[in-house]
Amino acid sequence: MTDHDVAQDPDERRLSTREAADRLGVKPETVYAYVSRGQLTSRREPGGRGSTFDAKEVDALARRGGRREPSGAGGELAVRTGITLIDRDHCYFRGVDTSELAAHHSYEEVAEWLWTGEMRRGIRFTAPHDALTAARRAVDALPAHTGPMDRLQVAVIAAAAADPLRFDLSERAVLDTARTLIPTLVAALPRRAAGRPPAQAGAEEAGAGRAGAGRAAGAGRADDERADDERAAGAGRVAAGQGALGRVAAGQAAAGRGSTGHAAPGQTAAELGAGGQGAASQRAAELGAAEKPAPELGAEDGPLAPRLWSRLTSEPADPPSLRVLDAALVLLIDHDLAASTLAVRVAASARAHPYAIVSAGFGALDGALHGAASGLAHRMLLEVLDRGSAAAVVADHLRAGRRVPGLGHPLYPGEDPRARALFALLEDVPRARPALQAARDVITTTARHKEWHANVDLALAVLTVATGMPAEAGETIFAVARTAGWIAHALEEYDEPPLRMRPSGQYSGPRPPQPLP
Repeated sequence: MTDHDVAQDPDERRLSTREAADRLGVKPETVYAYVSRGQLTSRREPGGRGSTFDAKEVDALARRGGRREPSGAGGELAVRTGITLIDRDHCYFRGVDTSELAAHHSYEEVAEWLWTGEMRRGIRFTAPHDALTAARRAVDALPAHTGPMDRLQVAVIAAAAADPLRFDLSERAVLDTARTLIPTLVAALPRRAAGRPPAQAGAEEAGAGRAGAGRAAGAGRADDERADDERAAGAGRVAAGQGALGRVAAGQAAAGRGSTGHAAPGQTAAELGAGGQGAASQRAAELGAAEKPAPELGAEDGPLAPRLWSRLTSEPADPPSLRVLDAALVLLIDHDLAASTLAVRVAASARAHPYAIVSAGFGALDGALHGAASGLAHRMLLEVLDRGSAAAVVADHLRAGRRVPGLGHPLYPGEDPRARALFALLEDVPRARPALQAARDVITTTARHKEWHANVDLALAVLTVATGMPAEAGETIFAVARTAGWIAHALEEYDEPPLRMRPSGQYSGPRPPQPLP
């Protein structure tokens, strides 16, 4: 068959570079990048001045997700995903409202469903002995003042080193890794037992009476005591808030409760539906029944929320508070292509193993503009409780040219639906009333000038302040929760052509040739 015959055959229609780029929604330079990576084949026709491409091959690449289209907001590249949809102040996982999922299912159930499409009631994730031992040893060797995010990053690397099968990227192997990695990360964090600093608690839990661990705890004792003093001061401010802000909160709650018994900033919990409320009560009872001293190394097999609770605060857990924590874990599993999730998909595109893709996510999450937002909101609420009013605190932020933490989200014109769901659940937590009223005070104060709605960071801050957690606890909750979403995105990306996450650079340097320096 001659080239002329091929060009005339409608079943083998050839496209020019420009036509192929238009079908894929990319620049012509990106089409050649696809060729260099083996995702497309090109051919020069006799007498032609450019390459041509098989139309069927181009269409197949577009269907596989190779097509990238600029978004309407700012020209960013978009990647096709079937995991999360954000639409009209609602967030959906695989088409199901996340608030409904949080009301009816545990974190582990939703994670398993997101990965496999199967809702397995009562599923539990358990850390394997070898991975947990390696992770705890690595975490225990860190300085006493080390923060939770650093501990998590070290734990995931140690767990990877203990898994010789980590490079198996089959779906079954990746799922097995996911089900064991998340509980390993939680169990590697030291418990916050009453009267003991985190580093000491972690060493005792692991059975580490080693001199080296003792010296590390001794060297960091001053830092631990200061941290304990700060947590005690925060708890004192919350207790003091029971006076001014607490009385207002109790009064508003009594006045605003209807048949549902809930009220949240910007919305009553009645809008969530009586069915969700009943499911929430049932889930709270299940979680409360599971809250008991966990067995030693590798044997923790109850719900994840109580296990994480003991790593975040030394205060006793109650079913309503555990229910809020579990719901927060569900709601934070994924949120479209956030910076950390994009980092995960780039790593998965290069066929990094699951531990490495979680490390990539942690790296991006550790940025000041991503994971630290809830800590800023936490400190703001403590200051509001301390000063008795949000007005001066908000004024200080605005005067310094800073945004008020916990307000506004670029993806939601109105209130963040995750915050709305958590606020409704927090109404059932008596000790959260002062912090909840402080959050309402912040929202009301800023609304005089601009209608800023609460986001999930503010709701997380209410939980962490009310339960005596440190400022970084919100970021820890976020990191543990989002690990399940990162695994879901990795599973999607593993099914795509490898190395497709390779955008073309737009060179802006001096034109060659340039003299040798």
